[in-house]
Amino acid sequence: MNRLFGKGKPKVPPPNLTDCIGNVDGRAESIDKKIARLDAELVKYKDQMKKMRDGPSKNMVKQKAMRVLKQKRMYEQQRDNLNQQSFNMEQANYTIQTLKDTKTTVDAMKIGAKEMKKAYKQVKIDQIEDLQDQLEDMMEDANEIQEAMSRSYGTPEIDEDDLEAELDALGDELLADDDSSYLDEAASAPAIPEGATPGSPDVKYSQYDVPQEQHKGISYCKQIS
Repeated sequence: MNRLFGKGKPKVPPPNLTDCIGNVDGRAESIDKKIARLDAELVKYKDQMKKMRDGPSKNMVKQKAMRVLKQKRMYEQQRDNLNQQSFNMEQANYTIQTLKDTKTTVDAMKIGAKEMKKAYKQVKIDQIEDLQDQLEDMMEDANEIQEAMSRSYGTPEIDEDDLEAELDALGDELLADDDSSYLDEAASAPAIPEGATPGSPDVKYSQYDVPQEQHKGISYCKQIS
């Protein structure tokens, strides 16, 4: 079959901006290397000219340096053009990619809108409102049940005035219980002399701040002992 009809040529893939940008950048880098070599030659010629006297030999070196400088200018112009082309293609590639992303986003939004429409069809507002009304009624019933369960039985009626009078009296009793003045009196009593024991002749009860009734009790206990 190939002999009769011939073999078809393989299809060439369409140009890709990314590949084109890579090729242009590679050419620009190659030109940069050539410019670097020309710069090295110019430095060498410049050093030679510094060491030479004016004359035909120096003029020849100067002419060589001028040719190298012209080549450098040409390469620099080519490099600048390639850099500009690369930049333009990068901008175009960025714009194309942005449009592709936008299209993808729009397609996703369309699919999302269709899904939302399907979901809305399955949800009915009337049913939701009825459900909310049922929940509200059940909550009210629950509150009534709680109030009924917390009702008290057989509680006697008490006059609030009697309660307030009892509360005031209770406060006075608490204040009376908190009176600690007797502790202050005991702390201010003089100490027993060192080496003396209660009931011994060395102890003179008149030295202490003891009431007269307690003096009699001490004397009575001493007689019994």
